[in-house]
Amino acid sequence: MSKPSARGAALEILRRWGAAPAPLPPIVEMVLARAGLDGRDRALALALVQETLRRLQDLDEHIAAAGRHPLDRMRPLTLAALRLGLCQLLFFPTMPPSAAVDETVAAFKRLGQPRWLVGFVHGTLRTLARDLSRLHQELVTGGGRPNHPHWLVSRWQERLGEETALALCRANNAVPSLAVRINPGKTQVASLLRSWHEAGLLARHCTFAADCLELPDFGGPPTELPGYGAGHFHVQDEAAQLSCRLLAPLREGGRYLDACAGLGGKTATLAQLLPPDAELTAVEPEPRRFALLQENLARLGLSPRVHCRAGRLEDLAADAPPPFDGILLDVPCSGTGVIRRRPDIRWNRRPEDLSAMPARQRALLACAAPLLAPGGVLVYVTCSMEPEENEGVITDFLARHPNFFPADAAGCLPSEAAALIGPDNFFRTSPLQGLDGFFAARLIRTA
Repeated sequence: MSKPSARGAALEILRRWGAAPAPLPPIVEMVLARAGLDGRDRALALALVQETLRRLQDLDEHIAAAGRHPLDRMRPLTLAALRLGLCQLLFFPTMPPSAAVDETVAAFKRLGQPRWLVGFVHGTLRTLARDLSRLHQELVTGGGRPNHPHWLVSRWQERLGEETALALCRANNAVPSLAVRINPGKTQVASLLRSWHEAGLLARHCTFAADCLELPDFGGPPTELPGYGAGHFHVQDEAAQLSCRLLAPLREGGRYLDACAGLGGKTATLAQLLPPDAELTAVEPEPRRFALLQENLARLGLSPRVHCRAGRLEDLAADAPPPFDGILLDVPCSGTGVIRRRPDIRWNRRPEDLSAMPARQRALLACAAPLLAPGGVLVYVTCSMEPEENEGVITDFLARHPNFFPADAAGCLPSEAAALIGPDNFFRTSPLQGLDGFFAARLIRTA
């Protein structure tokens, strides 16, 4: 029996995604669970998949030029193998070209492909490898394709201008740094930074958040970083960390709600920020996410600080709980602000998604509003850069709820982050700033 390989797993993930494009994480989780890879090979498989999806238009353009077969008539597995092989040739410079070609073909062959098709993939990749210098030069001089769907590029160009829109595409096509939040209940920034430096890792302070560190060239699994098992940190982009601070002021004895907790990144940050005698409830309806929420809080030693509730926000509201002093509402969204970390999003989304999303977002906001005490703070958050999900939702909400108003947000953040707050008091970040794209509105209830 052949040993499981990172390329074999990456090929299977790309095949499944290419046959029926869908959110990538469940596909990755299923394939990697079956593959039985160690941590390093799991990280390599994921890196190969993500870079292939980041550069899809560049790869398809060169594959189409190298052969006589239309891409839309290729089998999903064949196209996935060609994309995977060429991605390694172009964007993984430490991989020998011969290994990139031969090991990709071997993985393709192990999946039971006929000899003629294995020969076609091998021959096409060999042709591309021989032309590698020219292909690299074209990428350098021409900058490559946008590697985003035309509808999304056009949308951004109309709103941001052509130059900014293309710069945003380039930022999304770059591999982002791994950012983490330090767990102050377990360690200190200086201690963790020192341990990472001693392990030979390049790590540095983030720009805005004092408890944030980033590793700009770390390609392994976060679970293998010193301090992970001991709960010294959790993975979280700096923009997400800053959005949690908008819930300030956090008062002693206060009651707080993370209304869409997900995997618990913001839940953990809030639990670390809250005064010791404050209460925090986290709501998450999806069973797999709820289990991971509990697991992540336990690793960080934060389980005693958080009451985790499995179910929908609507179910919590139906129980008529005592009012909360602060609510963080990180709503489901299109995710266009995190495309650099989730490159599948750009290809999975459709224009009609941006019309459908706001209805659910408005419903969650309307459900959360009555749960807030007068004088309390409600922070609406998305990782979207689209106005319909951001300013549009808030404008509609304020028109229907005159007892809420958008409050000053700059005073909640470090002085270095003041520029992230606009004249309308909304918080906005962008990959053009080296951050994930977030939007947040800090709303106060008057009565």
